[in-house]
Amino acid sequence: MANIEQNREAWNKDWQDHGETWSEAWGGVESQWFGTIFPRVHAFLPTVTILEIAPGYGRWTQFLKNYCDHLILVDLSEKCIKACKKDFHSYSHISYYVNDGKSLSMIQNHSIDFVFSFDALVHTDADVIEAYLSQLARIFKLNGVGFIHHSNIGACVNSSTGQFPPDFINPHWRAENMTAKLFEEFCRKANLKCITQEIINWGGYILNDCFSLCTPIHSVWARPNKIFINEKFMNEVQYLSRVSQLYTISSFKNI
Repeated sequence: MANIEQNREAWNKDWQDHGETWSEAWGGVESQWFGTIFPRVHAFLPTVTILEIAPGYGRWTQFLKNYCDHLILVDLSEKCIKACKKDFHSYSHISYYVNDGKSLSMIQNHSIDFVFSFDALVHTDADVIEAYLSQLARIFKLNGVGFIHHSNIGACVNSSTGQFPPDFINPHWRAENMTAKLFEEFCRKANLKCITQEIINWGGYILNDCFSLCTPIHSVWARPNKIFINEKFMNEVQYLSRVSQLYTISSFKNI
């Protein structure tokens, strides 16, 4: 499940709300960006060049474009790239590419300061994550950093049987063969250093997702991996949903 063709079919469609429905639990896109995402990446922004992998219809692009001199978007969905070109056509510092779901061959060597992917690669199998990571050492600048949101649901597999528990469910279509541990191994193979992993319970109680940071092995950011098991991630989401009703732009829409 969650192979490249399945992902292309799933996302190569018209998104009536530009994907904003997936931010409703936070109280909206603005609340999710400033409450959940930005606090985890602010140390690396602003910067010169950002690569966003799998931007979809630009849910996070609208924020990332304000933190760099050059923003590069790469997605396997032609419709997604067309939608981004339409919505961000007035921003001359954005470049757009349709790829095969794995390749970053269009990115120049040692040109990227920050790689970002959120709420997208969670649906991709381990071979896709490995393929992307294998190319980051080539495209990163010396002190480049990648923030990658990926599946950890493979950690639910019983080590003795190789199977998921009988009552196991995967409601958010996570890649079932991907884990935080595998991400760290892929980094090592690619001459990268995995420096942070926050393992979270996205949408329920299962630790099904992970936010991973990686960097070149000689980067100023390089350090031993710090792992945080965040079993209360959904508490953060619920809190932001309540706060968003008070302070976000959308909360004043009836004025």
